[in-house]
Amino acid sequence: MPSPKRANLDDYYASLPAGAEDHVPKLRELCQKGLPKAEEALHWNNPAFVQDGTRLLMIQAYKAHCSLRFPTRQFAHQREAVEAAGYEAGEGFIRLPYDRPLPVPLLKKLIKARLDEFEATGAGW
Repeated sequence: MPSPKRANLDDYYASLPAGAEDHVPKLRELCQKGLPKAEEALHWNNPAFVQDGTRLLMIQAYKAHCSLRFPTRQFAHQREAVEAAGYEAGEGFIRLPYDRPLPVPLLKKLIKARLDEFEATGAGW
C-alpha cells in the first residue's frame, strides 16, 4: 500500500511511523549540516536535498527502518564500506533499522561523497 501523499515537509515529519521519531530527524540534521547549500523539498513524497536544481539524496521512512537514498551509480562506490560496517546496502541506499544506532561517521562520509561527486561533476540522479 503506497504512503499517503504528503502536503509538505512539515506533514511528512509529523506523520513518521512509530519508531522513526529518533532516526529520521537525526538523518535530516546530518543532511542539513553536510549539505549546507542544499534546500530541502518533497520529491517522490519523501524529503530530498536539492542543490542548484539537482536532487542530491533522499530520506525514506518505513515501519522498521529508514533509508538514505543516493543515485545508484554514485552509491555503488560506497556499497562495500556500508556492508563492512554491518548495514544492508541496496541499489542506491543504506538501510538503517530503528533498533540499531545510526552509524553517524559512516553517514557523514556517504553524504560528503555525494556532495563531492556533485561538486566535481554536477551529476544528477
